[in-house]
Formats: sequence, structure tokens, C-alpha cells
Amino acid sequence: MPSMKNKPEGLLRISMLGQKHSFSREGGIEVAVGELAGRMAELGHFVTLFDRSPHPDSIQRPETERLKIRYLPTVNHFGLAALTSSFFGAIRAAFGRYDVVHFHAEGPSAACLIPRLFGKRVVCTVHGLDWQREKWGRIASAYIHFGEKMAARHANEIIVLNHSTQDYFLRTYGRATHIIPNGADPQKKVPPRLICQKWDLEEGSYVLFVGRLVPEKGLRLLLNAWNGLNTDKKLVIAGSGDSDAFVRELKQMAGKNVLFTGFADAQLLGELYSNAYLFVLPSDLEGMPLALLEAMSYGCCCLTSDIPACRETAGDSAAYFARGSQDALTGALTQLLDKPDIVERYKETSAEYVRSRYVWDDITLQTIAVYLGKGPGAMHS
Repeated sequence: MPSMKNKPEGLLRISMLGQKHSFSREGGIEVAVGELAGRMAELGHFVTLFDRSPHPDSIQRPETERLKIRYLPTVNHFGLAALTSSFFGAIRAAFGRYDVVHFHAEGPSAACLIPRLFGKRVVCTVHGLDWQREKWGRIASAYIHFGEKMAARHANEIIVLNHSTQDYFLRTYGRATHIIPNGADPQKKVPPRLICQKWDLEEGSYVLFVGRLVPEKGLRLLLNAWNGLNTDKKLVIAGSGDSDAFVRELKQMAGKNVLFTGFADAQLLGELYSNAYLFVLPSDLEGMPLALLEAMSYGCCCLTSDIPACRETAGDSAAYFARGSQDALTGALTQLLDKPDIVERYKETSAEYVRSRYVWDDITLQTIAVYLGKGPGAMHS
């Protein structure tokens, strides 16, 4: 391995923090960090990922000569995991030999001033306006909002995922940002082997939701709408929750034709996406919905709430219903369940739409351009 002290000209020493556990599927941030870090290392850059401790043994860690994962002291109680890990990560990044320190999410960005004071180039990616999420209490929401303000004041560059967030930062802080979306690699459909064995799911026999089981994903609305439908298809809800009480509430609401799979690994998710009749995302709040991109990359017909983040992500290649309206969601589900020809038309366009707009290789190069100060629309300081 070339010495980090004597790195080749033009290559960067990059650290990333804010993710829970790199290369896991715990959330969109973890997926994005893994995709970016792996590609940056392949391009020859030196990348260090600061993850929270402990790291799950089940996750494969693709460490190489140029990609390292380091674990941070983390207080995993009283809601202090993100605060403590990002603080210790910022300290290590400040004293490390890094050219760029890349914070992911608003909460961790509360510590972004620390490496900035030590002369590091600081980039913050705002994956969504997290302080607005229902799951956070008043104190946690205030801290995340503080992280947003710190990023706006002290980051060299800010990356956002959509125009609505860009407009928000310009309107609220007078701060210019870069729009760099998440990506999704083109996928080949696979037959329903494991999902048939585990849950007796066949091609076209179910409607699929994928995501964290949290209130802002609109799952109460989805279950209320689904329970009023007359269909022999199942509703499959794939994902785990942050709150056991909320997951119990959802399961109590669910009828007989609702299946909760729990956390689904990459192989199971591939089969679930490949064989769904329809993918549904009834969210009230999103940054950029990675599950929606993934579903489209498999050629799913997608139905989402009409919030700006979803409309900007999927364009005319998805169907929409009015956010928060049970009647609108029921009507949209009924129409798509009754008219498979409409579903097929969306399936014909969704994969190509993603393939033409959301390529991880291109997104990686755009991110590196921001590191180098070459991206458009940023404030350099």
C-alpha cells in the first residue's frame, strides 16, 4: 500500500462519518456511503469510514488497501449514539491526515466545525431535513436542527439530494448547495425462490413496501387503506423499526393478508423487488427515497405520495396519490389492482428512467468534483 504520508499526486485522503455501519442496509445513508466509498477507492483515493461501535458481525466489510473502516467509541443508550460517535469521529478526522472530511446527515454535522478548525475541507451531505421526522422528541429534534445550522455556517460545501432541499437552504440560510442525488444500479429480475420457500410468495402475488418502520413512512395510512380493499393479493412490508411499540401497533392494525418480513438482506430484497405486482411508498417526508430508486431499477410499477422528493425522483415514471389522504391512496391502489395494463406500462419505463439518470459511477465523480471545489453553485470559504 502506498504511504498515506506520500500519497500520489491528485489522489485524495477522504474520511466519511455519520453512517451507522458501512455496507449495511440499515438505511439510505449506509447504502450511499458504501456505494461512494467503494468507487472512490477503486479510483485510487484513500477512504476511511468511521463507523459506530459495535459493528454487526453479519456485515461483510470489503476493506482494501485504499478503503479502511474504523470504529468509534459510541454510547448506545439514551439516544446518544449519533451524538457521541460523530463527536469522536470529528476529533479523529481533525487530527488525521485527511484532505476531506465528509459528514453524512444533519445530526452528525453538528460536529463539523471541529475538523474545519484544523484546516480540513469539510463537506456535509443533507440526506433529508431530519429534524422534521416524527420519531424525534423535542430535544433530539433541536439537536438535529442545530446540526443543520452548523453545516450551513461552517461546511466548505453542502450536498443536497433534491431541489426542494436546495431551495430550503437558500431561503433559510442564504446558502448555495450542490444537488447530487442517490443512485441505483440497473438490476436483473430474479425468480421467487427464497421468498416462495419462506413466505409462499409468487410473481405478481403481492404489493410491496420497503423501508424503515417509522411513522413518517405513512404505514398507518397504508394499512388503513389496504384493510378496506377487496383483493387476494398480499401486502408485504419489508423492513425493521426503531421502535418496538410502533412495530407492534402496525402489526395490530394489519389484516390477515399483510406480511411483515422484518429486515431483508440483499438477496431477499432482490427477489421481493423482482416479483412485486406493485411497489408502494406512502411517505410524508423523504430526502431522496432510495427504496423507490431500487424498486424502479428492477422495473417495478411504483405508487408514491406526491411529496416533492418523490415526484422529483420518479418524474412521470411512477403513479402518485395525494399525501396523507386515505381515500386517495385507496383509489390509486384500487385502480392499479384492477388495471394490470396500467401497471405494465409503468414497468416498461421505470428501469430505463433510473438507468438514464441515477448512475452511481457518475454520482461518485460529481462528489469528488465537490471535494475538489469544482462543482457548480457552491459557496467556497
